[in-house]
Amino acid sequence: MSVHSTEEGERPAEAGELRRSLGFRDLVVYGLLFIAPMAPVGIFGTLDAKSHGAVALVYLVATAAMAFTALSYAQMVRVAPQAGSVFAYARAGLGEGAGFIAGWMAMLDYLLIPAVAYLFSGIAMNSLVPSVSRWVWTALAVVITTALNLWGVRAAARVGFAVLAMEIGVLLVFLVSAVVVLVRDGTQRDWLSPLTGDAGFSLSAVLSAVSVAVLSYLGFDAIAAFAEEVTGGSEKVARAVLFCLALAGVLFVAQTYSAALLEPVPSARLAAEPAKQGSAFYDTVEASVGTWLHDLVAASKAIGAAFAALAGQAAAGRLVFAMARERRLPKLLSRTQSGVPRAALLGAALVTLVAAVWAARRDDGMDKLVSVVDMGALTAFLLLHASVIGWYVVRQREGAPDWLRHLVLPLLGGTVIVAVMWEATRTAQVVGFVWLVLGVGVLMVQGAERFGRAG
Repeated sequence: MSVHSTEEGERPAEAGELRRSLGFRDLVVYGLLFIAPMAPVGIFGTLDAKSHGAVALVYLVATAAMAFTALSYAQMVRVAPQAGSVFAYARAGLGEGAGFIAGWMAMLDYLLIPAVAYLFSGIAMNSLVPSVSRWVWTALAVVITTALNLWGVRAAARVGFAVLAMEIGVLLVFLVSAVVVLVRDGTQRDWLSPLTGDAGFSLSAVLSAVSVAVLSYLGFDAIAAFAEEVTGGSEKVARAVLFCLALAGVLFVAQTYSAALLEPVPSARLAAEPAKQGSAFYDTVEASVGTWLHDLVAASKAIGAAFAALAGQAAAGRLVFAMARERRLPKLLSRTQSGVPRAALLGAALVTLVAAVWAARRDDGMDKLVSVVDMGALTAFLLLHASVIGWYVVRQREGAPDWLRHLVLPLLGGTVIVAVMWEATRTAQVVGFVWLVLGVGVLMVQGAERFGRAG
């Protein structure tokens, strides 16, 4: 059976199908919500210290590096425009086993990244209303956003658009305020220092920081999970993936360049005093502009984090739904109601709720979650690049391959991913390996069961 599907407009969903109701704007909204327009805020100080002050250059390089992954998504979504995203792509390009492993590893990312975002929202709300425990705020954020996702993908996209507009509005307020301060008071560092460093350029330092910065982009790939719900076909999904990455890159470079010029603390001092790194962006904003902007940015991050989790939960639900539909997860999870994969969404929400509340009740909960969320996505990205080579070069399903697009670029993208995985924390590597072993075990059990039925 061909993996290609016909393009179609919006129509009522049949049983077991998803409803086509999303447009280009909706896809971009989901992608940017998951990424978060001000994603660099929390790691600005870390990147500034690692790169010797060349933090804007770090995001330029990181955007270029992630472009390889975006291009592979754009190619494979045309091959398999299905809800499973990388699960479907690896099945098409590499086979059933690789497809399951890609989906299994992506699940680790899609289930835990929303938990981190929910926890961030809970912590921020607890700082504003200390009388309510942060785990209560965290659980409340899960309940509200899950209700929106169950309402339907179109309704969630509309609310998400309003939240995204608010986040971008706050970012624009920061950028305008930064320009006013720079014109009035001048810079704290040299104008070119965000690109060259504040104490000399170091290529190795920049590349080391890039390995961390690329994690800011995790989430743009979630756009591909909505391929069965978009009107107008897979070409629209491909364009949305590329546009979302490019727009995120522009926003990231603009805010880090401005913040670096206003940063009064040298990068060397941030490196020597790691405790200052986490709050570096907020401290810079408060010192240069005022407390009011500090509070505005913090509130925006609190609300934005919850809706980043909404987008992540929606993508997780689609992945779980697609794997269950192919009998790789319990069949119950493939049920839909009014074109919404409610069983899969509730299953994903339950796992995320448990992880987020568990972390919220621990002092080290954020560190524990953050240290393990990236390996699933990175492994899935690696299999994505391999899928492009498998489909176009090895199997040659589209005729003679284009060696640049179908071999060279995926190889470069895979090399970037391997480098980032190498730089990941030991905890992340261990958790990723354990999750991979569990996935291989599940795959072997499923294979044995299918062989038994066939016999």
